[in-house]
Amino acid sequence: MLLKNLSVRIDNELLDKLHYVSSYNGRSASSQAAILIRQYIESFEKQHGDIPINKKAQK
Repeated sequence: MLLKNLSVRIDNELLDKLHYVSSYNGRSASSQAAILIRQYIESFEKQHGDIPINKKAQK
C-alpha cells in the first residue's frame, strides 16, 4: 500500500487533545488520526453506500 501525506491545520488545543488520546492509546498522533478517519469513512459508507474510487486517479 502506498502511503501519502496529508497536512491538517488544527488549533493548539485540539492538537494537544489528539496527542493526549494518541498517547493514551499507545499510538502516534498520525496513526490515531488515520484510525479516526478510517472509522468515519466506514460509518459514512454504512449510511450512504460504498464510495467509488477510480484506481487510475490515485497514482
